[in-house]
This record gives sequence, structure tokens and C-alpha cells, in this order.
Amino acid sequence: MNALVPLALPAAEPLIDANWLDYTLVAIYFAFVLGIGVMARRSVSDSIDFFLSGRSLPAWVTGLAFISANLGAVEIMGMSANGAEIGLPTVHYFWVGAIPAMLFLGVVMMPFYYGSKVRSVPEFMFRRFGTGAHLVNAISFAFAQLLIAGVNLYLLGSIVHALLGWPLWVALIVAAAIVLSYITLGGLSAAIYNEVLQFFVIVASLLPLTLIGLHRVGGYGGLKDKIEAFASSAPAGAKVAPAAQQLESWPGQALSGFDSPFWSVVGIVFGLGFVLSFGYWTTNFVEVQRAMASKSISAARKTPIIGAFPKMFVPFLVIFPGMVAGVLVKEIMDLKNGGSPPGGASGEGVKYNDALLLLMRDILPNGLLGLAIAGLLAAFMAGMAANISAFNTVFSYDLWQRYIRKDHSDDYYLRIGRLATVAATLIAIFTATLASSFSNIMDYLQTLFGFFNAPLFATFILGMFWKRMTPTAGWVGLASGTLSAVLVAFLSEDAFGSASQGVIPLSGQGASFVAASTAFVVDIVLSIVVSMATQPKPASELKGLVYSETPKEDLVDPEEASLPWYQRTIPLAGIALVMVLVLNFAF
Repeated sequence: MNALVPLALPAAEPLIDANWLDYTLVAIYFAFVLGIGVMARRSVSDSIDFFLSGRSLPAWVTGLAFISANLGAVEIMGMSANGAEIGLPTVHYFWVGAIPAMLFLGVVMMPFYYGSKVRSVPEFMFRRFGTGAHLVNAISFAFAQLLIAGVNLYLLGSIVHALLGWPLWVALIVAAAIVLSYITLGGLSAAIYNEVLQFFVIVASLLPLTLIGLHRVGGYGGLKDKIEAFASSAPAGAKVAPAAQQLESWPGQALSGFDSPFWSVVGIVFGLGFVLSFGYWTTNFVEVQRAMASKSISAARKTPIIGAFPKMFVPFLVIFPGMVAGVLVKEIMDLKNGGSPPGGASGEGVKYNDALLLLMRDILPNGLLGLAIAGLLAAFMAGMAANISAFNTVFSYDLWQRYIRKDHSDDYYLRIGRLATVAATLIAIFTATLASSFSNIMDYLQTLFGFFNAPLFATFILGMFWKRMTPTAGWVGLASGTLSAVLVAFLSEDAFGSASQGVIPLSGQGASFVAASTAFVVDIVLSIVVSMATQPKPASELKGLVYSETPKEDLVDPEEASLPWYQRTIPLAGIALVMVLVLNFAF
């Protein structure tokens, strides 16, 4: 593993020469963020207001927040890094690895979440399986959010360090303090309304970067020509994928790491498109929490579906700039050719995570540079705020209230939630350093999703459709699936950024696909075996938790029938599915 980046980096010359206009735009953005937190505080009177916005928000607000909460490190830096390194196959994270699962969440699973009035995904697990599965899920989820919040904070701090010349430890503390302030003041409402603002800021900052970048390389046709020329001229030993693999999404060997086209497609469709994708989008409380804050079951179902429409076009704002950086930015070109260019956001050498930052340096004028800085700040703050707000809910209700201090007043748990927010932010400052060992942050994040989301999805989906699954099987399957994913990851080549050869000859995204798939299969098999040998819950206790035991009228909003067809859940999902199929065929 590469050495961790020390927090106490000295002040350095800014990587980009920002002027007064850039600083003014950033200051205006921060003023809006804090102002929203102050205004949202007025509506926080109890814990439901703080943790779930009083279940009062319209679908378009929660739909945009649903996507903005995901527009953090994984979307901006991770996807642009993949675009620079492997090219067009990165779109699978969106068109295969996101949209189908988001539609499934809205159509099939949100009625259970919203109708049961649970405050978190682990609380749903408690009602279905009892204490064992609930405790395993709550602890693993809380741990994962602290790690992922650290990813967002690390990237935010390293970018501020590189752009403004601040020491990294100062950048981390300032960024953490701002996120902490508006979540602590206004709870989930502040996070969600800031996420809506951040969505538009992110789009406004990345769109000019995409357009100017494509113009510099002669449009999309010129980009293809430059990628082909670069791949054909790469020196021996360079880790440059063939041009055909960089410019065609299928079979995607550059993404999966498999030499065989057949196994590459299987890995992408099953490992990414089913296990990792459905595991993330349908059970990750960071996103589900946004839908649960909506004002009705119809709005909750439409939240991820509305979010699917902008989501399918995000690749053009993050992957294409990465691909442009791969043929336009000298340091990224040197990196692809096997070099080790100095500098980068961390100061420890250029990595693929720096692709977007270096492209901004090379092509954006002042003014647009300030807007781009604000967009990156918005992205990482949105991601971190989403992780922290989900953590404080699970910690307060699922761990503290259930296992440590029961039967206290609502005000007491509201205070615990705010204290948990402070603690999580401080911990994230330390977990931020863990991300520094990865040249491509997507490897780290996908590994975490394989550990925590894949086994949870297996337990969740089996328990929702098979009433015979028992409480014992719930926690045994969940724990065993998680441990099996960890084992596969540590036995894989390049596990956690290590340069040593692993027992299993897999690296990069292929290793995370296999680890997640292993977790899913182990969880399902053990859950079935244990269920056949243990006692299930009586059917009377499964209403609202298992499909076969839940009346259909409990899963729909009676008001939806009176809405125009284009405002109903199923037609909207159908339109989104057709659009993403067209995009898959087009590329």
C-alpha cells in the first residue's frame, strides 16, 4: 500500500492561479449553503423533522437530492478518473450499474420502506429479522458511512490544497466545519435543500468544462482520433487499453479486467449490474433516506425514478472530461504511458483522480475556474453531508436508542443525533487519509460497496420475497456474506492498492465484481440452508415486510390514479428504461 498522505502538509503554491472573481464565486456559494442551514433550523421541532424532514418534501425536490447525494467523490473524481484511464466502458456504472436498480427501487421496494414508516433501512431489517440481522447491518452501515464520508472529505481537502495552496489539514477542517454546521442546524432538510442547490451548481460547473474540452480536441470525432493515435503510439509496458476497448462500451474488458469478452460481459451484468448496483441503490440508506423524506408514498416511489433522468446524462459531464484529459493533459498522458509525474492534488504524485483538476487548470479561464471550484466543493460536500446525515440517523435510532439508552424523550434523541453528527465529522477527518493510497478512487469505493451492500441486498431481497426465511438466517447470511467479500478482496491481486501479487489473479474493478458476487452467493446459499433448519416468524408478523403477506392496497397511493399518466410511477419508469436502452445501443 502506498504511504498515506500526511495531514500536516505545508502551504504550497496554488496549482491554479485563482483571482478575486473566483474567490468571490466560492464565497457566494458558501453563503448560500450556510443560509439554507439557518433557515431549515426553524422547521426542526422534533426528531422526525431532523432525521426525515417531517416527511413533507415534494418528489422533484427529493428526486434531485437523491441524485445530488450521489454526486460526490464516486461520481466526479472517480468516474472522471475511470474515463481518463479506461474510457467509454465507464458508462456501465450509470446505464447498467444504476438506472435499472433505481427504477426497481421506485417501483418495487419504496412502498415497503415508506409504508412501514421506518426511519432507516436497519430498522426495516429489525422488523423483518429481529435483533441479530439488525445489529450486524446497523454497525456495518455506520462504519461504511464513516469511511465513505472520509473519501469525500479527503478529495475536498486535497483539491482545496491544490487550488488555493492551503495546507491539507486546514482545508479538511474548514470543509468539515461547513458541512457540520448546516447539518447540525437544519438536519436532513438542510442537507436535502443544499443538495438541490448543489445539483445545479455541479451541472453549471461541469458543462463548460465538457464543452470547452471537446472543442479543444475537435469534438467527439477528434477525441476518438486522438485516443486511437495515443493508444497506437503507447510504449511497451504502458498500461493503455486498446483504442477499441476505450471507445466501445461492450464487452468492456478495460473496465472489468477480464481478458475474455464473455466473462467481461458476465462480470459487468451480474457483478456490477445486479449485485453491486441493486445492492447499493436499493439498500443504501443514504439514497433511500431522501425518498423517505417525501410527502406521500407516490412521491417516495417517484423519487428515484425522477432522479434516473438526470442520472443517465451525468456520464457526459464526468466521463467525457476524463477522456479528454487522457489525451490533452500532459501529466495524465505520462501516467498512462507508465510514468510517475510529480505534483497532483495530494502533492505525492499525479494520479488518475487528478484528471478533472488538471483539465480545469489547462483549459478554464478565471470566472469559469471559480465556478468549477464551487462545483467540486458542492459535489464533495453533498456526498459527505449525505453520509453524515444517514450515519446520525442510524446511530441515534438503530444503535443508541435500541441497545444503549431506551425510552428517553424525543428531545434527548435529537441531541444525540446532533452529537453523532459532530463525532462523525471528526472521525471523517481521520478516515480521509485512507483514500490517499488509491490512484483510482473507484477501486476503493467499489470494494467498500462489495463488503457492505452486496450481502445486505441478498438478505433483503430473499427476505422480502420468501416468507420462510428465518431471523437466524438473516444475521448468519449477512455476516457470512460480508466476511466472504473481505476474504476475496484481501486475496486478490493489488488488494487495497498493494503492489504485491495476490492469491487470486484479479485486480481493479474485476476484483470488486468478484468479491461482491461471492458475498451475494454465499449469503443466499447460507440463508436458505439455515432457514430450512430454523424456525421462521409467523405469517401474521410479516405484513408490510414480505410481498406475499402484504395487501396490494397497502403498496399503492390511491391518489396516483387521478394523476395524468406522465406523473404516475409506472409510465415514468417505463420512459426512463427505454431511454437508457437507447443510450446503451447508441454507444
